[in-house]
Amino acid sequence: SGVRHRSTGKGIHLGGSAMARTPATVAVAVVLFAAAVAQLASAGFPNQYWPAPSTPSTGFPTYGWENAHATFYGSDSGLGHDFGGACGYSGSDIASLYSTRTAAMSTPLFAKGDGCGRCYEIRCVQSKWCVPGSPSVVITGTNLCPPNWYQDSNNGGWCNPPRRHFDMAPPSFYMLAQRVAGIVPVQFRRVPCQRSGGVQFCLMGNPYWLLVHVNNVGGGGDIGQIAVRETGGVWIQMTQNWGITFQAFFELDRSKGLQFMITGGTDGKTMVVGDAVPAWWSTGLCYQGSNNFW
Repeated sequence: SGVRHRSTGKGIHLGGSAMARTPATVAVAVVLFAAAVAQLASAGFPNQYWPAPSTPSTGFPTYGWENAHATFYGSDSGLGHDFGGACGYSGSDIASLYSTRTAAMSTPLFAKGDGCGRCYEIRCVQSKWCVPGSPSVVITGTNLCPPNWYQDSNNGGWCNPPRRHFDMAPPSFYMLAQRVAGIVPVQFRRVPCQRSGGVQFCLMGNPYWLLVHVNNVGGGGDIGQIAVRETGGVWIQMTQNWGITFQAFFELDRSKGLQFMITGGTDGKTMVVGDAVPAWWSTGLCYQGSNNFW
């Protein structure tokens, strides 16, 4: 899977014999070549054959379509703890923030937890089971699809590296293909995460250790760095515990609010969320700020 189509680097030869490069013949050649490109494009070739812009004005990189496969797992409702465990999302996080638009990712996409929270547009291709018109669905990566080395990678071991695979929540899969398919070839690409509301922080830990589940991140959806401080205090760099959870080994004054400085993992943008966690905060609760990477 994941075959990329690259240019051979060879020039395109128009006509059967050498052609004098007069302005008129060059103009004719350009017109003929443009017509050929238009004809090929209209013939239904996938977008992956054509180069994409490198960076749009928003700063979020543009990603071309890539090849993978998709299956589905878990409850038909698409909700519950099963859909977020390896990243650190709870069942309530899935239901309230991501709904049924989630998928577990194979190891290359999971990327040691750095892939948690990223958004992908997926469409079914080259299968009789694809929904007519090959509509796409945008999902958030919320879990790990682990390898199964007891099965062949092409016969049951769908998530074995280096395969890129999405094990989707059933409602999302059914938007792409019929249930009877079981597994279908797909194309996918990274897209910006469109979130409703600000970044959410769920606090856990003890007086000397703060563990934060960071949810609902927009833009790239992932986190490169995060720091915390008491309101008006000194920034303390946090480290990744696993997935979307970050920790600080420090005694923080609960009589003061907490502020978080987040740097996106994909686009490198930085923002401060200063209004999420008020004074007299408590572990075991989730707090949501007013800003996000829009």
